[in-house]
Amino acid sequence: MKSVHSFHLRAWRTLWLIGALLIYLALTTYQLGLPGLHYDEAREAGLNAMELLTGAPVTAFRDITFRFRDLQLPVMVQDYIGALNVYLAVPLLWASGIGVPNLRMVAILTGLATLLLLERAIAQWLALVNLETPATKQLPLTLPGLLALTLLVASPSFVFWSRQGIFVTNLTQPLVFWCIGQGLCWLRTGKQRALLFSALAGGAALYAKLLAIWVIGPFVLLAGGWWGWQRWRNQAVPRLSWGLCLGVALAFVLPLLPVIFFNWQSGGTWRAVAGNLGTSYYGVENGALVANLGVRARQLVQTLQGSHLWYLGALYRNELAPWMALGAVALGLWHHPRWLLGPLVLLLATLSCSLFTLSDLFITHYALVQPLVIALIALALSTLVNPLRQLPRIMQRYRSLVLILPIIVWVAWDLTATLRYHAALTHSGGLGDHSDVTYHLAYALRYQGLGAPLALDWGFDAPVRYLSEGTVTPIEIFGYVSPTAPDAEFAQRLALFLGNADNVYLLHTPATTIFQGRREAFFAAVTAAGLRAQIESTFAQRDGTPTVELWRVLPP
Repeated sequence: MKSVHSFHLRAWRTLWLIGALLIYLALTTYQLGLPGLHYDEAREAGLNAMELLTGAPVTAFRDITFRFRDLQLPVMVQDYIGALNVYLAVPLLWASGIGVPNLRMVAILTGLATLLLLERAIAQWLALVNLETPATKQLPLTLPGLLALTLLVASPSFVFWSRQGIFVTNLTQPLVFWCIGQGLCWLRTGKQRALLFSALAGGAALYAKLLAIWVIGPFVLLAGGWWGWQRWRNQAVPRLSWGLCLGVALAFVLPLLPVIFFNWQSGGTWRAVAGNLGTSYYGVENGALVANLGVRARQLVQTLQGSHLWYLGALYRNELAPWMALGAVALGLWHHPRWLLGPLVLLLATLSCSLFTLSDLFITHYALVQPLVIALIALALSTLVNPLRQLPRIMQRYRSLVLILPIIVWVAWDLTATLRYHAALTHSGGLGDHSDVTYHLAYALRYQGLGAPLALDWGFDAPVRYLSEGTVTPIEIFGYVSPTAPDAEFAQRLALFLGNADNVYLLHTPATTIFQGRREAFFAAVTAAGLRAQIESTFAQRDGTPTVELWRVLPP
């Protein structure tokens, strides 16, 4: 009878897993072309992948490439973001064609891998702390792991961040949880292969984006601390030989070889880190810990609520989620702290690391943090199963409802918000730099033969080039030195083009301008040269709000 019960339990949990993954796929693949293609999606994956597939010259970041026969292979897409998404996109775009939904399938599959690896990491943690599962036995699906999946697949934050996963570099998610799961497996079983895989995954996560250090760094310290503490207590611990340590170091460094090569050629990562330690590129004071903590605390709440996706066309929120999460964790720590202390310390260390930034305190950084938060909440909810069994006999029949009802309310509220976001997105097409205006702009430039427009603001180049399959190549002259004002050489760059009446200029409207001061400097330079600027086209969002302008400079 026990084996029959175990079989039915495994069957039900497998069906639960399949159902959760199908819900995730349904929510993420619906109207996949919306919102519009974001600059980061195109720049950090689509553009280089398209160039490799079409045989066009590769516009590599800082012109650093690996040369393989006739190919120029990009090494990095930003100073602190590797080119992994480019290489994941190439086979998918080759098989399905160059398009926006095609590109986003890379991120959706990445999210799918995240869900599976998160569940496995939770299973490894429970097996480690419970000390019940033999090292040779396959770990079954766990209740906390399935709860975590269920809470994530309906979450507006996880769904829409996964749809545009390249925009938030969601590739760090599966790599981080692969690293954690394999590291816990080594601590539990002593399998050397698991430790090597953990090191490999950790290095790959850092190559995907340096921000992964928020989780990888604290996890290495915590895992090492646990190993040392157990050894000090004369408990059985995995054996560490010099040969294994060398293998781990090599496995960790191997994915980081492109970063080392990139910095040997350009020093870009080192300069980005050193130059933004005090004050970041967007003006964040990294020493202002209290102020930064306030920002990050609000963002954590917004991530749980799903109340930050304004660019989809509306704002919806799960008001109960933060309170239910706080209550679940508090009760879990009261009833079963052993399950929660490790993940909680890892989460708090990760949140502490997030107070520092090289760019800005973007809420999208918490795409990496959210699965860790949900894992903690799922573990906390699962600890309440045994205490509920101690209810008076008259209430025993209702004990399942006490646990299941709040979860149903949470998931239903999240699912409602996600579906309402989809409805808003259908109407809006996306807002701001996520608008589908870029689609119409790329089409107009391509079929009007305007192959080299001059971009006077950020956000035009990579999406237009990808959407036009390389037939339109905007020339960025606005300058990246500062987002608040044009650099000293801006006027000189602009003057090279003003004398040619065939040139066209791309600007955002004043309300949607991102890199400030260039628009005013453009019109001032035109007037000073005795010329006149004439607007040729305006492109508007679906709600009628103009966002993009196409200008020419003509004789007076």
